[in-house]
Order: sequence, then C-alpha cells, then structure tokens
Amino acid sequence: MDFELTDEQRLIRDTAREFTDREIIMQSRENARNHRFDVDLVRKVAEQGYLGAIVPTEYGGAGLDYLSYGLVVEEIGRGDSAIRTVISVQTSLVCSGILKHGTEEQKRKYLPKLCSGEWIGCFGLTEPDTGSDAANQRTRAKKTDNGWVINGAKMWISMANYAKVALIFAQTDPDLGHKGIACFIVDTDQPGFKPATIEHKMGLHASDTASIALEDVEVSDDDVLGEVGGGFKVAMSNLDSGRYSVAAGCVGICRGCVEESVKYAKEREQFGRPIASFQLVQAMIADMVLKTDASRMLVWRAGWMKDKGLPNTTETSVAKLHATEASLECANLAIQVHGGAGYVDDHPVERYYRDARVTTLYEGTSQIQKLIIGRAMTGVNALVPA
Repeated sequence: MDFELTDEQRLIRDTAREFTDREIIMQSRENARNHRFDVDLVRKVAEQGYLGAIVPTEYGGAGLDYLSYGLVVEEIGRGDSAIRTVISVQTSLVCSGILKHGTEEQKRKYLPKLCSGEWIGCFGLTEPDTGSDAANQRTRAKKTDNGWVINGAKMWISMANYAKVALIFAQTDPDLGHKGIACFIVDTDQPGFKPATIEHKMGLHASDTASIALEDVEVSDDDVLGEVGGGFKVAMSNLDSGRYSVAAGCVGICRGCVEESVKYAKEREQFGRPIASFQLVQAMIADMVLKTDASRMLVWRAGWMKDKGLPNTTETSVAKLHATEASLECANLAIQVHGGAGYVDDHPVERYYRDARVTTLYEGTSQIQKLIIGRAMTGVNALVPA
C-alpha cells in the first residue's frame, strides 16, 4: 500500500477541511446546545457532493474512491459527528446498498435524489429487542396481491424524521430464520410510517434519532432491494461500508482532540508557565497522537482494500473497533488536559466525548467487532450456539 496521497486526494482532503472550518465548526456548538438538526447545513453538505461521495457520477454521485471518502469523513468528523452521521447514513448505509444491490431502475430512481440531498434516507435495521442479533427481525412483511404489507417497529434510526426513503428490513418467513429476511425501499410518505424523536440522548444532540412504528406500510414487489431472503446479506454489506465511515469519522474526533489539546496546553498557564511544558501533559498528548495515527492507518488499509475489490470485512471491523475506542480514549484525555474547562461546552472536547461514546455501540458494538475478528482468525463463529 502506498501511503502517498495523490494530488486529487490531497485536494479533496483540503477542500473538506476548509468546508468544515468555514461551515461546520462555527455552527456545531449552538446546534448541539439547541438539539437542532441543521437542515440548511445538510443542504450545504449535499452541495459539496458528500452525500453521494462513493456513488458513480452517472447516478449523481461524486464518484470518489473509498480512501478519498475516508479523508472527507475524517475532516467532517473533526468538526461535528452529527453531520458526519448524516453523511455516513446517507452514503454508506443507504446509497451504497442501492448501488450494490439495486436494479438499474432503482438506482436511477433513488440515487440522484439521495446524492443531491433532495431526498434524505434512513436505514431501518435495529429494533427495540434486536440490536446485535440483527438476524432476529420481529418486523414482518406479508405478501399480498399488490406487493407487501409491513408491520413492526424500528429503534435508534438516524434521520427517520426527515427521511423520504427508508431501507426497512423485515422477516417474510420466520421458519427460514435469517434466510427469510428481505430489505424493502419504503416511501415514508404514507400514514403507516410513524417516526418519533428519541429524546435525552447523551450525545449527538444535533443529530436526528428516532423510533419508527410501521403499521400496514405498503410496498410493491419492485421495492424489494436485492432478493427476498437476501436482506440479511444486504444489511451486512451495508454495515461494512457504514463501519468504515464511522471509523474515519472517529479519526477526525481523535485529531480534533489532539489539535484542541495542543492549542489549550500552549495557552493555559499554571505555576508560571504553559502547561504544555509539563511532562505528564505532553505524555497525554503523545498518547492521543499515537491513537490517532494508528486509527488512521487502519482506516486507510480498509479503504485501500475496498478500492482494490478485496475482501475486507475483518479489516473494516479492526478499523472500526480501534478507531471508535481510540476516539473515546482521546476525548477523555483531552478533557483531562483541559481540566475544568473541558467539562463544559465552551471547548469542543466535551462534545467530542459525548459524541464518541455511541460509536462503540452502533453499527456493531465493540464486542461484536471482536467476535467478527475472532471468527476470521479461528474459523469458529461464536455467535452460533454450539
């Protein structure tokens, strides 16, 4: 793997950095304080081409390679994880799923509107009683003469209140287990699709998170994404892309922690000198740098493998596990460097800490990532009862 970025990749990275500094950072604190999902900012993100970064230009996307996509997401993640979440869900979970598994008609119908930001999408896999056990879908899809009728509930769904399109996973035949799951492209503009905002989150205050009640939601046969019975495969491939973008965003959190800590340590004086001159402060900063660089290299390796078309589920899980845990550790250290000032939101490290915490939970907990890695190493699937 060549670690030297191309001129185009450096331009993409620098443009994303400038956009983040200019448009996102100035808004992030107030949006978080007011629990505001910033539709105007999402529109600006769409105008940059970030909502369809990895989608080919023929379908309205930016046509970026995965490594370039990771560079963009790192920069956005440094500014605001709530906005990074929009990009991750729209691009990695929704667009990539339609791109990989959709028919030509589905691609041309949905991708241009999703890439442009005209439509927002959401990814409806998790349920109130189904988190890590994604194969155990309680939402049901019943075949009718005109298509399918879906009933059930989803939980922890980003952007569900704003989505025009939802990828909903449902069980079509419980006797088949995970082989009975199907993924449906659902038009949310119908009475049976009922999102409700989830309040009082620890972090991601500027991100929309909702539960969804599905009551006799109707879809046609043309709205099946992939094959009936192939929904679990769709979900897992989408999560491979989603985990990559989460990991890249967490590298951004790590880097933000380093930058903010260095800045503060050089300005803050104690005992007549800047705290940057204290060995233990430098040690904390060094630990953050180490975690940042290691996480970035793991993300780049996963991105390089994706771009080469190589199997990368294990490497993506390694990147996701390391980067998410590292972001939480870096945020904790950054607050320590800031002292009492880091405990309030005058400095972004407080928000970094709260926003980083959920990254070790969604799109596969850290423990699930370890089981994926362990399965690859041993050939034994710990998720299947002996």
